[in-house]
Amino acid sequence: MELLTEDIVPEHARDVKQEAREFAAEHIEPNAAEYYESGEYPEEILQAGMDAGLVSQDISEEYGGRGLSLAQVLAIAEEFYRADAGIALTLQLASFGAEILQEYGDERQKEQFLRPVAENDQRTGLGVSEPETGSDLAGMQTTARKEGDEWVIDGEKYWIGNGVEADWITLYARTGDDETNRYGNFSLFVVPTDAPGYEAEHIPEKMGFRASKQAHITLDDCRIPEANLIGTEGAGFYMLAEFFNHGRVVVGGHGLGLAAAAIEEAYDFVHGRNAFGRTVSEFQAVQHTLADMRTEFESARALNWRACQKVEDDENAGFWAAQAKVKSTETATMCAERGMQLHGGRSVLTENRISRVYRDVRIPVIYEGANEVQRNLIYGQW
Repeated sequence: MELLTEDIVPEHARDVKQEAREFAAEHIEPNAAEYYESGEYPEEILQAGMDAGLVSQDISEEYGGRGLSLAQVLAIAEEFYRADAGIALTLQLASFGAEILQEYGDERQKEQFLRPVAENDQRTGLGVSEPETGSDLAGMQTTARKEGDEWVIDGEKYWIGNGVEADWITLYARTGDDETNRYGNFSLFVVPTDAPGYEAEHIPEKMGFRASKQAHITLDDCRIPEANLIGTEGAGFYMLAEFFNHGRVVVGGHGLGLAAAAIEEAYDFVHGRNAFGRTVSEFQAVQHTLADMRTEFESARALNWRACQKVEDDENAGFWAAQAKVKSTETATMCAERGMQLHGGRSVLTENRISRVYRDVRIPVIYEGANEVQRNLIYGQW
């Protein structure tokens, strides 16, 4: 069965999609169960992805990357997440936040920080969420204040991919307190993880995405050079909002890959199992369930790829990105739940792939802005 067909994918993204498929078959799928069980960071697979030119390559050729488009990154995401979500997230987080520096950073910052990421000598992360605040970008409390030629940062960040492993992170912090301009109080910074006052530790066991690592970061009188401000002071909210439009399309790809995995598992299981003297797939109720799963998947994929084009063309990008994220991640949830039901009692065995998919699908509906917030955006940008 081939669900992630290339007919809907723009022609220029098909070659890299095939590269990602072959890489996933060789490196991700055979190791997925082992890494899910151990919860270890898949360093060897990440290095293989770097060697294959499939990590951090949305950075432009000018700074050492391949200049992959949003469509190409989405094509990779579908294939990687179908194979395993935890490993896939590690691969895609290696340059998370670097795209902001490419868009808004100055030449010195790009040469010093961006190029090493594109050349796979460094990795990065994005520090936005906090222990008490997730989707409310205007509610973050971590602060950055100027002292001489330095910025001094105090606060906490939570759920930060590569918070421990990264060489530097793109950090979102409050630099103003103007109650009449709620969205103009935030800025973005390059914060090296070896900066004085930066401490990070892994968040312990998670129910899903176990091969990826997130961190709790504490910033206590953390000092960085004044020159590490990205773009304009006070423009962080708007820069981040634009970045998330691209990210939410890719997160839709996370959902599509997971939905495809759930459908494949369910289809294969019911066609190979007997009950009441017949193959389970012969029951009409089972056929209808599979039909619904496939229909929702195809609907989500069509919307996601349309949204990709809309975001690339900057045509009401926030509206389309939010729809793609909601539809694809919730379709993944539905397909995993139905897949569990079709597996019956065997669905709860951790050795079965469907149980891993079921745990993983609960996470993309939350990150990159919870889906309840995405519905606000959809309605507000109608």
